[in-house]
Amino acid sequence: MAALCYLPSCHRPVSKLLSNSKSQGPLHPNLSVSNSNPNPNISGVGLQTRRRSSSFSIKASTTAFAPLEHSESTSLGEIIRSDFPILRQKVNGRDLVYLDNAATSQKPNYVLTALKDYYESSNSNVHRGVHYLSQKATTAYENAREKIADFINASDHTEIVFTRNATEAINLVANSWGDLNLGFGDEILLTVAEHHSAIVPWQIVAKKKGASLKYIGLTAGEVPDIEQLKKALSKKTKLVVTHHVSNTLGSVLPIEDIVIWSHEVGARVLLDACQSVPHMRWMCKSSMLIFVASSHKNVTIISQMCGPTGIGFLYGKSNLCLPCHRF
Repeated sequence: MAALCYLPSCHRPVSKLLSNSKSQGPLHPNLSVSNSNPNPNISGVGLQTRRRSSSFSIKASTTAFAPLEHSESTSLGEIIRSDFPILRQKVNGRDLVYLDNAATSQKPNYVLTALKDYYESSNSNVHRGVHYLSQKATTAYENAREKIADFINASDHTEIVFTRNATEAINLVANSWGDLNLGFGDEILLTVAEHHSAIVPWQIVAKKKGASLKYIGLTAGEVPDIEQLKKALSKKTKLVVTHHVSNTLGSVLPIEDIVIWSHEVGARVLLDACQSVPHMRWMCKSSMLIFVASSHKNVTIISQMCGPTGIGFLYGKSNLCLPCHRF
């Protein structure tokens, strides 16, 4: 991924940005940012930007970066806006405002430059040659796999499978693990709030293997009913398919609990983490968890993936009989 986790260059440290203080020196584009709260409430964009004290750890490169046009802005949105070339255009005489980041995020200069640099200096087949450029591209490719493993705290980078997106990742699981492990009478639990691409592959596999799908409904507050899910688990349950954060309902589900409950009945959990992976600290250690995400989405302005389209990943322990890790 060109930029797995991006925070723009700016003239103020994040702690100063969040407290509206004046500049204390430049930050740079190569930043890794993690929220110290493992389960933050991300229902509102302004939550993190309203905090008075910093809860972020920051690693910055020493590479110089050009100053922004609005270095004295008190709005975080204004500060990072100039890092996104697509936002410089006008629509009906006004500056473009883009609010569909939960579907796909725009690409900052840092990502665009990384893509350009690759095609100008490293473009070649990965794992398919012994010449200089092929080896250079292969090294960069495998380094990216290791960075993703570190990003989600996976124990082994070989457990990361590159895919085009989360949809392809789910289909890979359905047509490999699902085809090998599901049989007549087995049950797959899904919430009614799942993305279409997380439902259809299991409908197809269930029909083929004689398994059944059971759907978990919503509470009066219109979020998935976790108590209903807990009660629906049984020895027949082989897989629980669930999102972590819903881009439509705003629900944040207790995944750690769901994994524990599922493990107790011998079921695995397929987690759609597309909306949560940029914002929440992950500890992918459970052998019962299968995890999918893509690089091109974000929900809040301060923690973003902002990677290119056409790249996602699948995480799963090596004993899951998933596709070769060199994909």
